[in-house]
Amino acid sequence: MTKPEAIHAASARPNTDLPQLYRTMRRIRTFEERVGELFVRGQSAGSMLHLSIGEESAAAGFCAHMQDGDTFTTHHRGHGIFLARGADPNRMMAEIGGKEAGYCRGKGGSMHIADMGLGHLGANAIVGGGIPAIIGAGLAARHHGTGKISVAFFGDGATGQGILYESMNMAALWRLPCVFVCINNQYGMGTRIDQATANAVLHERAHAFGLAAETVDGLDVEAVAEAAERLVAGAREGRPAFLVVDCYRFYGHARKDKSPYRDATEEETGRRKDPVAFARAALLERGLADAAELDALDAQIDAEMDATIDFTIAQTEPPLSTMFRDVYAPEEPEPEPVRTRIDRILARA
Repeated sequence: MTKPEAIHAASARPNTDLPQLYRTMRRIRTFEERVGELFVRGQSAGSMLHLSIGEESAAAGFCAHMQDGDTFTTHHRGHGIFLARGADPNRMMAEIGGKEAGYCRGKGGSMHIADMGLGHLGANAIVGGGIPAIIGAGLAARHHGTGKISVAFFGDGATGQGILYESMNMAALWRLPCVFVCINNQYGMGTRIDQATANAVLHERAHAFGLAAETVDGLDVEAVAEAAERLVAGAREGRPAFLVVDCYRFYGHARKDKSPYRDATEEETGRRKDPVAFARAALLERGLADAAELDALDAQIDAEMDATIDFTIAQTEPPLSTMFRDVYAPEEPEPEPVRTRIDRILARA
């Protein structure tokens, strides 16, 4: 593990959920490593996987203040967010592997996982594509007086999409219980944020719409959690918010991307901003855990995530007969597959 940045003053908190936050981040980190392994084995569905390694604090810190019944959408780098919201890693990995045991019966894959039972309105491969869904969910929550919020997680690349600004304006205008969480990993595919926008202080854009907004250093998961607690509490009372979590994307845009647009020095410096290593160092520094306890926890998580690969490989792919299931409303007849229609026509000839 890369040596973390020095522990700063903000980490010295008397009351903390850091042990649980560390566990969540460690599970996310290990799951993502196993996703990469599944890809190398040739067992993943499709050719695109986007890992969130380096961004774990955004998922763990923010989701720590979400409740049952809250809803959310994610971008195509959303495995960790879903895991932080209570997803079963076996079913997640099975979905990434295109297996019927997955959350979407293997039809969604890495970039389109969803589960209404856990409030996941869907991951989206379109940049910014999931953002407007939280406006509808937030409007429903306000109308029914549920006290629940809806959260859009997206990357800095989505700040170039007009739908974000339309959604922020509507949330502010109607005082919806919505939070926009921008995980700024410094790159939209291969373009660095300061080469994509003249003003990289992204939360200032939300101020212009009347949202409560701030930026937090993603190195420190406790700082993320504290910001989330403030903004989530306000959103539940009808004050929508915008949070930027600054972090660094450790690897390329997708699993095949070797990030030739970044030099080795930048990557080495960026990977020192490791929220998992930082949290582990803080736990030891503050006497909240000892090295043996953390090693045992890490080993337990390793075993848990190793099992997701074995589980996935043992599962079956969805049969062709289920191709249209879950695509049309249950009362609608399923279309006849082309292959079936051709076979029927040839048999009649």
